[in-house]
Amino acid sequence: MLRLALCALVLCSLPLSAQWVNYATAGVPRKADGTVDMSAKTPRLPDGKPDFSGVWTSDEVDPRRPGVQANLRDATTSRKMVNLGVEMKGGLPYQPWLAALVKERTANKALDDPHIVCFPDNFLRAYGMPHALKFVHTPGLFVTLNEWNAGYRQVFTDARKLPTDPLPAWQGYSSGKWDGDTLIVDTIGVRDGTWIDWNGSEIGEQAKIREEFRRPDYGHIEVKVTVDDPKAYTAPWSVTIKERILVDVELIDEVCLENEQSLKHMKAVH
Repeated sequence: MLRLALCALVLCSLPLSAQWVNYATAGVPRKADGTVDMSAKTPRLPDGKPDFSGVWTSDEVDPRRPGVQANLRDATTSRKMVNLGVEMKGGLPYQPWLAALVKERTANKALDDPHIVCFPDNFLRAYGMPHALKFVHTPGLFVTLNEWNAGYRQVFTDARKLPTDPLPAWQGYSSGKWDGDTLIVDTIGVRDGTWIDWNGSEIGEQAKIREEFRRPDYGHIEVKVTVDDPKAYTAPWSVTIKERILVDVELIDEVCLENEQSLKHMKAVH
């Protein structure tokens, strides 16, 4: 419970209200009662491929809350934001040095978390945070806008070759290609020490990340993530991340360093 309370201090510093409150999202399929038809057909780009555009949040919700509405924007925290390998038997396959470091970070309530001091979140971590993500998708480019610190990520979907010696970057370098209706994205070049969950699991410059994006219907996206980072893990590993759409909302202007108080609070309760 203390960990969740600390999450609330760090992640929910601003009220969850949008600049355009209840402004209707265009083109939303709705049922007779006006609610969003989450199982409606997948939207398509002009070239016929699935369109991942929209505002999204984690769908890793409490199973006791079935049928979460598309316009319900709350601060539900994904279990995978805390521990990305929570559903894997035995957890993530850490190298011994990282296993010891994660144990230490978990014990000290993630006091050294880069998120707490307002650095950008890597895209793997952002999927589980309670900050909304906006996907902007065109036939040649797939952009993620993160309301946390006005962050962004670019995925070029022209199957371009990845750089051979990239300067490490917060989001790395991403190139995508299609396999039927699945968008496959390969990423390299993330910075060493990049945290991917609250427990302090990390990836670094050797990491190769593959995401397989599927939009099975209007209201949901599934992302199968495979990480191959021999410096940090004893074997490649995979998890599936689920997102649900948000409609009639927009991104919130949330800048961490603006009146940031979370680190002071965490040190006070540590």
